[in-house]
Amino acid sequence: MNEVKVLIIDDDEVIAQSTAEYFNMFEVKTEYVTSFDEAVEFLDKNLVSLLLLDINLGDRSGFDLCKKVREKYDMPILFISARTSDDDVLIALNIGGDDYIKKPYTLNVLLAKVKAILSRYEKAKEQAIQSPKEQPKIKETPSKLTDEISLDTNTYSLKRGNETISLKAMEFKLLVYLLENSGRVVTKDELLKNVWEDEFVGEGTLAVHVRHLREKIEKDSNNPEIIKTIWGVGYMIDL
Repeated sequence: MNEVKVLIIDDDEVIAQSTAEYFNMFEVKTEYVTSFDEAVEFLDKNLVSLLLLDINLGDRSGFDLCKKVREKYDMPILFISARTSDDDVLIALNIGGDDYIKKPYTLNVLLAKVKAILSRYEKAKEQAIQSPKEQPKIKETPSKLTDEISLDTNTYSLKRGNETISLKAMEFKLLVYLLENSGRVVTKDELLKNVWEDEFVGEGTLAVHVRHLREKIEKDSNNPEIIKTIWGVGYMIDL
């Protein structure tokens, strides 16, 4: 199968083509398609590392395509759209998108973001094929969040009695960082820099991951007792 670093899916062919040409100038192998069906066919025939996905795809929706892609693939998906409402951003991140980029975007900034994400993606793939003995472990024993819930850093999951609650990679990394800094306020900028290691990720992405964590560990995610919001600053765990 042909390997492609980036697939752009946008019904505006001028934007898609110019973005692809720019990426290729900097040796990021990029192709583009302009419809839902073309994207599905392309993904069936090629290996793609990252998607840049518009919400509006003619008579189809990028949201629907994202859901379909997530049934088979786990590559990063970055939404690109002129739609700017918070609802659109939250939908995009909740259905499997990794970030939301608003049009018009600057090509050099978009390329920098894509390169950073591709670099992390390649590192994650390398770690995934390591033997268990080679996998890094943060601690030897689970970290206790409450009397009922603990974080097992060896299995990257939460334990509630006999129940195992799986965590996505970034949820795990975020929770570990907050636990390691328990008792102090961790700013949003610090989390974006040290957890995502990507200055281009927005606060909306962080907020969605915090909400997902709260839904898994809090008795009432709307009134959190473990991950506390320090309004205008960041978050804190105080065990």
